[in-house]
Amino acid sequence: MLSVSHLDVFHANLQVVWDLSFSVGKGELVTLIGPNGAGKTTTVETLVGLNRNARGTITFCGEDILGMPPYRLFQKGLALVPEKREIFPKMPVVENLLSGVTDPSATDKNLEHIYRLFPILQERGQQMAGTLSGGEQQMLAIGRALMSNPQLLILDEPSTGLSPLLVGQVFRSLEQLGREGMTVLLLEQNVRHALAMCHRGYVLENGRIVKEGKAKELLHDPEIQKAYLGF
Repeated sequence: MLSVSHLDVFHANLQVVWDLSFSVGKGELVTLIGPNGAGKTTTVETLVGLNRNARGTITFCGEDILGMPPYRLFQKGLALVPEKREIFPKMPVVENLLSGVTDPSATDKNLEHIYRLFPILQERGQQMAGTLSGGEQQMLAIGRALMSNPQLLILDEPSTGLSPLLVGQVFRSLEQLGREGMTVLLLEQNVRHALAMCHRGYVLENGRIVKEGKAKELLHDPEIQKAYLGF
């Protein structure tokens, strides 16, 4: 579904990502892991059109999308849950969800799906989004993205700022989406959760992919364990 080939990304004249190549197949859960400053957010901003200062190839569903504006990529089925969530704090929860609609005829069906996945959002439907807890806001950001019926759901650090309990809840919801056939690209610092949930993984350090493989194999890789899991 998504193929990134020999991608170089720049901020002004400073190169921050080098020769990046990875792929996500339909129905796969793939994670891009690495420390802060590794280039994960820069990569995702390039994928969704927020950073066009790049060269290389990004193919989505067979079409070269590098340089396309974000709204067109969203219409094509590429949805991002940003690291800072970017919800509308002074709007009710339900209106935040409705802001993600691309096909009005599917609104009711999508809402039902999201309320099954995150029952708390239905309970808090008329509550101002800014008054939700961090975990609830993360669920809302995911729900809003799902309202567009995305072909590919990209999540940038969904565990940031959450308690261990809420991290578990969020990752369980992502596992459920995977069981339902959703294609997911997860950018995450919580290496243990990410590799336990996903099919494959790539390790990004200093703007370069330094390791890749099946997620379970990476989880038991001595170098990964030493660098990220404290073993």
